[in-house]
Amino acid sequence: MTTEHKIIIAIDGYSSCGKSTVAKALAAKLGYKYIDSGAMYRAITLYLIRHNIPLEQFIAMTVEEKNALLHNLDIDFRVNAFTRHSEVHLNGENVEQHIRGIRVSDMVSPLSTIHEVREQMVKQQQGFGKRKGIVMDGRDIGTTVFPHAEVKIFMTADNDVRVKRRYDELVKKGIHISLEDVKKNIETRDYNDTNRRESPLRKADDAIVLDNTKLNKEDQLDFILDLIRKYYPDVLRKKF
Repeated sequence: MTTEHKIIIAIDGYSSCGKSTVAKALAAKLGYKYIDSGAMYRAITLYLIRHNIPLEQFIAMTVEEKNALLHNLDIDFRVNAFTRHSEVHLNGENVEQHIRGIRVSDMVSPLSTIHEVREQMVKQQQGFGKRKGIVMDGRDIGTTVFPHAEVKIFMTADNDVRVKRRYDELVKKGIHISLEDVKKNIETRDYNDTNRRESPLRKADDAIVLDNTKLNKEDQLDFILDLIRKYYPDVLRKKF
């Protein structure tokens, strides 16, 4: 596929809406690279936890100290040879499973509001998209990272459905937590994401809403493929 037939697909939305699931499937279908922007912020959070750096301590650092710490973090995505999915690596270590716990989830939203953190991550994310051919999901992809992305999707779902999905995901990974704690975590993240000063979560004016409350994975994938087929037929023509 030549560069002119590659596009950038930005998928934004609330937590536990299945953004990563549909983004991974879409990237695999198109032969594109999948970038989980949220995993990048989670990787930084994990680093602070492992190095016993409380969020308050990091916030209190000078701009120079914050940037020096961030510059020492090598965050990259590599395709798992068995699953064929992109997984996040922190300083050479695959931390995909380590960043999904509730402790990281509780800390990642306030961390992502810090100007220096967002500035560094957005710069890296934009670098991933220089040659196009990527699917990226997050909170500000269609508004801040790639405001000119060819396809923008804004995902949402009923709150109870999101809570149940997140709870089932954690239980499947062997993480013991109550349904109420999951609900509180999601509500807190929603508030932080939509009210932060730096690139708050909002729907881009030209984004298409995908409410997947009653849709399965196949339905969601077909929804986005139909959009691509309608507006960028060459992308699919080269693949199928």
